[in-house]
Amino acid sequence: MLLIQNARIASENPPALIEGDVLLSEGRIQAIGKGLAAPDGTRVIDACRRILLPGMFDAHVHFREPGFEAKETIATGSEAAINGGITGVVMMPNTSPAIDSATVVGHVLGIARRTARIPVFTSGCVTKGRAGKELAGIDGMRNFGVRMLTDDGDTTGDPAVLMRAMQYATEFGMFFASHCEVPELAGPRALNEGAMSYRLGIKGSPACAEEIIIDRDIRLAHATGAHIHIQHVSSKLGMETIRWWKSRGDVRVTAEVSPHHLLFNDEDIGDYDTHYKMNPPLRTRADNEALLEGLIDGTIDLIATDHAPHTPFEKSQDFVSAPNGITGLDTALVSLHHHFVATGKFGWDLIVKRFSAEPRRFMGLPAVSIGQGQPADLILFDPDRETTFTADFMKSKSSNTPFLDKTLRGSVDLVVLGENVLLERP
Repeated sequence: MLLIQNARIASENPPALIEGDVLLSEGRIQAIGKGLAAPDGTRVIDACRRILLPGMFDAHVHFREPGFEAKETIATGSEAAINGGITGVVMMPNTSPAIDSATVVGHVLGIARRTARIPVFTSGCVTKGRAGKELAGIDGMRNFGVRMLTDDGDTTGDPAVLMRAMQYATEFGMFFASHCEVPELAGPRALNEGAMSYRLGIKGSPACAEEIIIDRDIRLAHATGAHIHIQHVSSKLGMETIRWWKSRGDVRVTAEVSPHHLLFNDEDIGDYDTHYKMNPPLRTRADNEALLEGLIDGTIDLIATDHAPHTPFEKSQDFVSAPNGITGLDTALVSLHHHFVATGKFGWDLIVKRFSAEPRRFMGLPAVSIGQGQPADLILFDPDRETTFTADFMKSKSSNTPFLDKTLRGSVDLVVLGENVLLERP
């Protein structure tokens, strides 16, 4: 048994934190209140007014296995998630081989069962090999529990193929996640088209390359009755397009934003720093502000890291040649606290709603909460402690992040899932 005393308990219902004690036993929350007595043999943790939250859930991660294990494995990726207070993830299918059939899904989920200490789900491809030509083995993947279909890493280029997939798979309760990009417009995918691309002398990727496909894929979902999820929204107009379609009320559309598209913009790239190179690219300060507004007002439903590990050698190449992506699992919650909660831009209720409850509902899972009788799936967060993101601190196999060796305010001190304490910092 475990008794957490004097915690400030957060939920998705604003605004106040509730002070109290939480008693855990047999993998569930047995009691909540003030001044709870500790039964014999109970371990007691004084939370010292730290924040007690449901575990986070990340609906967009790249664990690279199979095929790119030098960057990340399911084991190391799931440990990075735990390190950041995340107790469930959904993998993207751009592995080698791609996750496009029941055989590969079964293989990947088998690895996850053997090596991960948290629930690991996977999406499946829309098309074979993510090539955009033929439909993947959708029914077989569905039989293994796959609900999300995506060719993430690229757009499903042929709208007729995507429409046919929507017509087929929607009947089975599956939905579609869209990486939105017109490749002919996006060019080298290096950085946003604008003042910074001109200054650095690199051909930029205009925001309209993303925004055109956002509108296209929502229109296809509208025509077929499918649920479409727009991944890693990066621009103001893209967010406003999603808001307009949602206002109609006749199409099911959800959207996510990554912490890096909230926090950084193309001005941060500086002298060709590849830690800030990602796809979609970092855009402008005005886009940061619009995305934050959309997250707060509900236009954007989820926070998702788009955790994309790469080796140091790959990221040490020149800016155009280096691969896109940054890691995010170790850093997301602390960075969101440091930049937004600690500065009063939004509260813990929004973190719980957008980074824990809604991502689970999105995947057809029950939201977890700190409530009597609920499963134990929680984290203890110290808002006053600091975290320095050294390579030794991070559990991801890769450390391609702008936060490398930076110190931020906040610390994930405890992670509990079921009967297991997955992480405890002294």
